[in-house]
Amino acid sequence: METEAYLGTPDRAAHTYGGRRTERNQSMWAAGGHAYVYLIYGMHCCMNVVAGRAEDPVAVLIRALQPDEGTPGMYRRRAAARRDVDLCSGPGKLCQALAIDRQLDGADLVSDDRLFVELLRRRQLPTRAIIVGPRVGVDYAGDWTAKPLRFTIAGNTSVSRPRPR
Repeated sequence: METEAYLGTPDRAAHTYGGRRTERNQSMWAAGGHAYVYLIYGMHCCMNVVAGRAEDPVAVLIRALQPDEGTPGMYRRRAAARRDVDLCSGPGKLCQALAIDRQLDGADLVSDDRLFVELLRRRQLPTRAIIVGPRVGVDYAGDWTAKPLRFTIAGNTSVSRPRPR
C-alpha cells in the first residue's frame, strides 16, 4: 500500500490550494469518506479518499496497493501488466486495474456498493514498518515539495516509482 496526504487549502500541491473550488475538485469539499476521482494528463484517473470534515478539503491519494484477489479482471483491464506487482503500482495503474473512473467521483466509500473501503485489519502496523518520504511529482509546490507526506509499507514491492528508501 502507498498513499500521499494532501492537506487542503494551505497545501500548494493540493487541487484545493488557496481555496480553489471547481467542478473538477468539488468532491474534495465533501465530508470524509467520499472518493475524489480526477483525470490527469487527459487520460489517467487517480483516486483520493476525502479525509476532512465537510468544507475542509483534505484527502489521501491512493498511489498503489498490493492486489490479493480479483487479479484476473485486473490483468484484463491492464493488458500491459506481466506480474502482480505491476497491476496497481501507481495511481493511474491502480484506477485502470480496479475500473475506477470519473463516474465514481463523489462515491460514498462507506455505503456505495460500487466503490468502498473494506476493513480487513484491525491492528495497526508498527511505526518501523512505515516508510515516510516526500510526495511524487509535486516539484511545483515550493516548500511543500519535500514535506514527508508519502507513506508506504517497508519492503512492499507493489509501490510506484521512484521507490521509497
